[in-house]
Amino acid sequence: MVILVINAGSSSVKFTCFDMAAGNKVLASGLVERIGIEGTSMKFTNHKGDEVKGEVDVKNPRDAVKLISERLLDAKHGVLAKLDEIKAIGHRVVHGGEKIQDPIIVTSQVKDVIRECFSMSPLHNPHNLNGIEACEEVLPGVPNVGVFDTAFHATMPPKAFLYGLPYSFYTENSVRRYGFHGTSHAYVSKAAAALDGRPLQDLRIVTCHLGNGGSVAAVKGGKCQDTSMGLTPLEGLVMGTRSGDVDPAVVLYVMKLKGLSVEQTDNLLNKQSGILGLAGIGSSDLRDVEAAQDKGNEQCRQALEVYAYRVRKYIGAYAAALGGLDIVVFTAGVGENSATMRASVVAGLDDLGIKLDQAKNAVRSPEPRVVSADDSRVKIHVVPTNEELAIAEFTKVLVS
Repeated sequence: MVILVINAGSSSVKFTCFDMAAGNKVLASGLVERIGIEGTSMKFTNHKGDEVKGEVDVKNPRDAVKLISERLLDAKHGVLAKLDEIKAIGHRVVHGGEKIQDPIIVTSQVKDVIRECFSMSPLHNPHNLNGIEACEEVLPGVPNVGVFDTAFHATMPPKAFLYGLPYSFYTENSVRRYGFHGTSHAYVSKAAAALDGRPLQDLRIVTCHLGNGGSVAAVKGGKCQDTSMGLTPLEGLVMGTRSGDVDPAVVLYVMKLKGLSVEQTDNLLNKQSGILGLAGIGSSDLRDVEAAQDKGNEQCRQALEVYAYRVRKYIGAYAAALGGLDIVVFTAGVGENSATMRASVVAGLDDLGIKLDQAKNAVRSPEPRVVSADDSRVKIHVVPTNEELAIAEFTKVLVS
């Protein structure tokens, strides 16, 4: 079964084409980016290692999906003989609210729910829906499946998802913790159990998805019990450009102090804060901040300490919430690639049974691996996330 996975953003459409019958083989993958602005380009790579990239004439998601379809059929670099080999299309959708708590075949009712969640995910849901409707136009009759970032966190109990606000805000306006990166947290917790050789249902796991955006989840028996992101992806960890947890009164104080509008405050917290704001070097990329720290930049050193400390606090809190801990998992761009940050996060946690092996941690590898010391009671795993494969697997189950 051939499944196409689409991740449509504000100015990009990422894609991966899988042959699920051939051991989940990636036939092709790539990206159309800068859609609707100058310098629109496409990168296409097939399973033979051929790579084609260059500027393209694409003005909207429909154009992008049409171009992707044409490249999949290309006589020289394509991987399909006919488009009807594609049996389903899986889509990453960020927010499903309380109404969608599992991967689901897209219908008009499902699209209505995605629209209802625009206000809670204005930077993602509208573009995710555009991607779905583009596929409906270009590939009519092919079932579309929505895999929602919020779905994995739907098992959180009320004690974890309710805020300390009047209850009517929840019952009337659905204001609660939803969590994000759910597809990644689900994938790596399952992969960590496999790496450990124990059943997932027997394990207490804290998964740390650390990228430009970041979140931590407490997983018990394969079910999410709590997560650091909230109603929106702003809550929780200090991230690339997001502030993470902030005293709500600070927001009001800064608005008055600087005379900021709601929109300006939203921009401040989401796009000007986090590592970008703390480090002060004009970059939110941890590699740049680490390089500046190595050259003696004290502000960058402090910013990295804040980042690591926030992750460490969540690990400790979730170990308490789970009643103990068996595995800590690091994933995503920073979690997978920064040995320095992993070491900083778990520094001083030996008495909690979390002990890193520095030599193992220093090894770079694209494979899942254990980086904890042999005598560490809690295992530390580095597991490369694969949200595209997870989406494809969910899609295959639904359409089968």
